[in-house]
Amino acid sequence: MYNVINTGSAMAYEWPAELNYTINHEVTMYVELLHQLTGSKLHIWTEFLTRSGLTADEDISQTVLIWDGETLAATGSRQANILKCIAVDPYHRGEDLTATVLTCLRQAAFEEGYRHLFLYTKPSNKYLFSSLFFYPVAQTDTVLLMENRKDGIRHFLDTLSAKDNQDATVGAIVMNCNPFTLGHRYLIETAAKECENLYVFILSEDKSTFSTADRMEMAKLGTIDLPNVTILPTGPYLISSATFPTYFIKEREKSEQIHCLLDIEIFARHFVPYFGITTRFVGTEPLSPMTRQYNEALKLHLPRNGILLKELPRLEVHGVPVSASAVRAHIKAGDTDAIKTLVPPTTFEYLQAMPATRR
Repeated sequence: MYNVINTGSAMAYEWPAELNYTINHEVTMYVELLHQLTGSKLHIWTEFLTRSGLTADEDISQTVLIWDGETLAATGSRQANILKCIAVDPYHRGEDLTATVLTCLRQAAFEEGYRHLFLYTKPSNKYLFSSLFFYPVAQTDTVLLMENRKDGIRHFLDTLSAKDNQDATVGAIVMNCNPFTLGHRYLIETAAKECENLYVFILSEDKSTFSTADRMEMAKLGTIDLPNVTILPTGPYLISSATFPTYFIKEREKSEQIHCLLDIEIFARHFVPYFGITTRFVGTEPLSPMTRQYNEALKLHLPRNGILLKELPRLEVHGVPVSASAVRAHIKAGDTDAIKTLVPPTTFEYLQAMPATRR
């Protein structure tokens, strides 16, 4: 029989009845749901993924292990709404173990309130996961991103305010604004002079010091006098844990770990045609190696998709590049005079009005 157990958590899960079925009459298989892999199980899992041509991802919160006796037969992991590290031993292919793994991960995600799920896999697995109701978003030579909503990215774009961009010069900037600084304002204002319409996409993921709502509002207030500038959210599709997971993990700056090509593919394939974008603007990046490397990838790949990449000089104050990290440091130190030199009046007023718990 195929038994289900849950370990590594005080939470109890009632797995669907369809998970309990007989693989054969001789071998007992069972499923574990673990919130932390340690010891021998971590070693077995890592080796299993390596044999499957996958890299063990440290950024996971739950892992499903399907055991054939003491041998690992299949696995899959999840971090919030992102499913990854899914693999099945070749000996057990054809036994619907991938479907079992996904059922377990989906139910766990749904119980935590996640309804919109993303899945990482190899491009060769596209048709397998399509049969399990996941739909392609974008892919590179090495990775395919799928979601459990058909045309999910198109429905998201339809919620945004797109202007009539026919025959217009349309620019785009993607930024975090954590918080909105004079540097952000300078980049936007300079780019806006070269475009009839400029879309500024603010990162939607709440992994920054300031919330998405606060960062969006500061950007809107800081550009309210620029009529051809539209501030929009990126949703889960640009520079997010789904499309660019290592962006938020600053110590992982090895090129092979950065998913910037997938992020660029999503931008070029979906955002560019929807908004009629012809040019993307970035600022020079003297401080962050990861952002600098991302900009280099943009320079290489956007022109291949017919998109011009313009790198504008970064604003400096007293010979030092303006950065949001410096502003955050001054906020922490309570140095209001220093803050005033790096942010527009709209941002300073917004910060002053914010409760201390939100800074």
